[in-house]
Amino acid sequence: MPRALILGGTGLVGRAAALRLLEAGWQVDVTGRDPARMPAELSAAGGKFIAAERTDGGQVRAALGPGAELLVDCLCYTAADARSLLPLAADSASTVLISSRAVYVDAAGHHVNSDTPPRFEAPIPETQPTLAPTTDIDYRSREGYGANKVAAEQVALESGLPISVVRPSQIHGVGASPAREWAVVKRVLDGRTALLLARRGAGVVHGTAAANLAALVETVAGRPGARVLNCADPDAPSVLEICRTIAGHLGHAWEEVLLDDTAPAGLGRTPWDSAHPIVLDTAAATALGHRPAGSYATTIAPALDWLVEAAGNGQLPVDDGYFAEYFDYAAEDTFLAG
Repeated sequence: MPRALILGGTGLVGRAAALRLLEAGWQVDVTGRDPARMPAELSAAGGKFIAAERTDGGQVRAALGPGAELLVDCLCYTAADARSLLPLAADSASTVLISSRAVYVDAAGHHVNSDTPPRFEAPIPETQPTLAPTTDIDYRSREGYGANKVAAEQVALESGLPISVVRPSQIHGVGASPAREWAVVKRVLDGRTALLLARRGAGVVHGTAAANLAALVETVAGRPGARVLNCADPDAPSVLEICRTIAGHLGHAWEEVLLDDTAPAGLGRTPWDSAHPIVLDTAAATALGHRPAGSYATTIAPALDWLVEAAGNGQLPVDDGYFAEYFDYAAEDTFLAG
């Protein structure tokens, strides 16, 4: 039985990858700091939790033991993280480093965390220019996140080890934080009868289902190599299409009010707003043999049910500060009344 070790395996990506591999007959061990955060479904499926701090080299070395067929690092944010990964990757047949689409820049040097939104003229291939690597800016900052990811990628790729760098975009699924769909689910639960959408709901920001990312991890496990791969859903729905998918799944109907540029600023905002489409080119993953688990509508359904159930139990894992701008019902009602 092949063995996989997932560093940071109790989170959104690790959980999905572990479930996928367990269903395929793998032995899967996941690391984390708190055993209480081990998803019950992973334990039920045969997954094993190993207490290990990602920054403690001795603990992760002990977790890997004599080696594994697959090593997945969901917590590699900096060059230092990548350097600590290399000894483990040397004892693994295939390694996956989870990176981000935040590394890409457009022709003007803008990226998804820039004050000025980027403008990509076509789906973004892996050869698209990236930010300059840095180790001098906190990776938890807007400017530092993508640049530190680039530095981590370079360490991994220059090692010559079979490490696949995977770049997803706005990952969604059960356990997502932030769970962007809450911006629409809450409106349904609040019984809103109108949905206001800025830019007529035409914005497009390509998402990545955790289940689709897990499918690519399984593909890479069987095809070790040093490479960079984009990972995103097979479709890139617009804001309007996303909202219709969510409302349809929850059996809710409302009036769609599609706003133009004359509407007051701030009205109709969603987490998927974008002045220009941000879409990843996934041809390289497809050529490797990757087959997505499903479309956005198919893969988002469990997450929507999770959000509704969590809200009903009063245990919603949502940062209200992140979502506050999306629920200015008073401003919406004033606009509609006018």
